[in-house]
Amino acid sequence: MSENMTMQQYKCPNCGAELRFNPTKQGFACEFCESFFSPEECRKANEQMQSEAKAQQALEDEFINGTNLYTCPSCGGELITDQNTSATECYYCHNPVVLKGRLEGKYRPIKVIPFKIDEDKSHELFREWCKKRWFLPKSFTSEAQLLHMRGVYVPFWVADCDVHGEMRAVCKKVRSWSTGSYRYTETKEYDVFRDASIQFVGIPADGSSKIEDQLMEAIEPFDYHDALDFEMAYLSGFLSDKYDLNFAQIFPRIRNRAVNGSDQLLRSSMTGYTSIRVTRSEMHVLRTKWDYMLLPVWFMTYEYKGKRYSFAINGQTGKQAGTPPLNKPKLLAFCGMIAAIGTIIGTIGGFFL
Repeated sequence: MSENMTMQQYKCPNCGAELRFNPTKQGFACEFCESFFSPEECRKANEQMQSEAKAQQALEDEFINGTNLYTCPSCGGELITDQNTSATECYYCHNPVVLKGRLEGKYRPIKVIPFKIDEDKSHELFREWCKKRWFLPKSFTSEAQLLHMRGVYVPFWVADCDVHGEMRAVCKKVRSWSTGSYRYTETKEYDVFRDASIQFVGIPADGSSKIEDQLMEAIEPFDYHDALDFEMAYLSGFLSDKYDLNFAQIFPRIRNRAVNGSDQLLRSSMTGYTSIRVTRSEMHVLRTKWDYMLLPVWFMTYEYKGKRYSFAINGQTGKQAGTPPLNKPKLLAFCGMIAAIGTIIGTIGGFFL
């Protein structure tokens, strides 16, 4: 029986890697994400995956013929444009890019959230963000720098996860009261157990190694109610990044968010106790359904004293994030002015005393 099973190649329903048959457990294990499935679970999941793959092929062919792939000879960045875009610049390093050729169909996204923030609004939001930061280099806020603000569809893997969670804890209820001159304390201890099936919808993780994960997480969330079936028209006037991290590579990030979220959810369900001490927490991701989406981001990079700084705006909600460069001479001048004012005030105060 095991020989027949090993001849059938199954893909992991969570991360897409190859599954291997485990004779001891009589099931299939994923060495990449450490998931485990029964033969029946594998059969059903892979039948569904194969059916979806056939329906996707025609859409992938259209995507191949309607897009151009550009590469930056300076930093290696790869950009996707519609077939009518003949030249552009790399939004990572601002150098010209050259036409590389066609894409493979696997890079066709399933969904896209169109831009709601236009270019003028992105400039307005950037200026407002800069007003709150006093010690920026002058060139950072210049009109010339704003020309490098580009509307980019960033590749995201968006996952729905089914998690089975078990948690055991020792919980205490403590109450105190006084009677006459005596003070009493009563402590009750409970063995609390949680067993839950949890579903997470829309856990995002960007698929570009060149964009900082923390920067993309800082401009979350995106509202997936605005997600539409991908059409080539949405690329018109914008750039798109090409993912270089496939779902199997970013699945550990997805899993960590699902496991941590499940753990927090079960802990939060233990209410009404004075103290809680968790003795066991086991969270198992049973199945992951993922979509490859393009999400809208206004993106800008800035070179200052040999270091690159990035700024991003959520192209749907307008939420902003970035690490601003620091003009140290401007900061030192401000500190010197504060110190001088303090000296003058001290001198005047001493004179009157």
